Amino acid sequence: MAEERKALVSLSDEELIAVIAELGQSPFRAKQIRQWLLKGALFSEMTNLPKDLREVLAEKYTELSLSREYEMREEDTDTTKFLMRTADDIIIESVGLIYDGKLTVCVSTQAGCAMGCSFCSSTVGGLIRNLTSSEMLSQLILASRITGLAVSNIVLMGSGEPLNNYENVKEFLLYIMRKDTLNIGIRHITLSTCGIVPGIDRMREDALFVNLSLSLHCAVGDIRVQLMPVEKKYHLEDAFSACMRFRQASGRRITLEYCVVEGLNDTEQCARALKDLMRGTDSEVNLIDYNKKEGYRALNSRTAADRFSAMLTKYGIDHTLRRRLGSSINAACGQLKSTYVKDRQDLK
Repeated sequence: MAEERKALVSLSDEELIAVIAELGQSPFRAKQIRQWLLKGALFSEMTNLPKDLREVLAEKYTELSLSREYEMREEDTDTTKFLMRTADDIIIESVGLIYDGKLTVCVSTQAGCAMGCSFCSSTVGGLIRNLTSSEMLSQLILASRITGLAVSNIVLMGSGEPLNNYENVKEFLLYIMRKDTLNIGIRHITLSTCGIVPGIDRMREDALFVNLSLSLHCAVGDIRVQLMPVEKKYHLEDAFSACMRFRQASGRRITLEYCVVEGLNDTEQCARALKDLMRGTDSEVNLIDYNKKEGYRALNSRTAADRFSAMLTKYGIDHTLRRRLGSSINAACGQLKSTYVKDRQDLK
């Protein structure tokens, strides 16, 4: 069996310089290669490198930590769902959203997910493993190459719980913020968590002051636990308190993600509880219309999200209503991957 080739993008600056030195090349070649890798270039396209160096690199290494597998685009919303394959043959997914010619990439931080949220397809099959920082980086690079746009914003809202993969996520974020890599400003990065209190506190202690979103989905504990088993370990009051500590240290307003599931978390009781939780804060709610998960519930009626939005307005709760994006291409977390894998198993 042939030895698995290592991805050059996964190497640190020092490791890449060492590789180049072993090949008898000057250190400046490492910088050239890094610049090409960040553009998603193949070795054959790295035209300012000597041909023999390109051939040796292609023989010994791969460019990225992921390979392009499949993508689907929803024309109406300019949303593209990407499926990518890891070196150990795991399919992961990302989403690209284009607004005003700028690309936002929704990044997966884990293959699968252990959180078990009832409305989310990422949890089907559970957690496979954490993704490395270079696998997260490769998602950005491939999305940029496929769309032809530079990445302007990232959201860590794909498959997985980012704060259960803290060290790799931190390494990834610190890398992409560097001026000599992707130069993505911290204000253009959003991380969404189910409420992992120790992770939120670590971000605050590390001054990793990205935009923070709490996946709340209900402010009534007995209902939230039906949606999110994490409520049993990290109660919503504790998670919200950790977010407020982060808010005080960072100066960043906290967003509360709220997926409206008709008949469950869209009642007057839920709206009042949300008002009570947010009282005295400047947090805002991002309402999301439920994307259908196979085996869970049918889609909401067309008026469900609007009705709950009207309740929040009545209670003076600052919020926005995000429409379903990418529903025609299964763009919610885990959906396209599940469909893609199932279809190929059916063909065997």
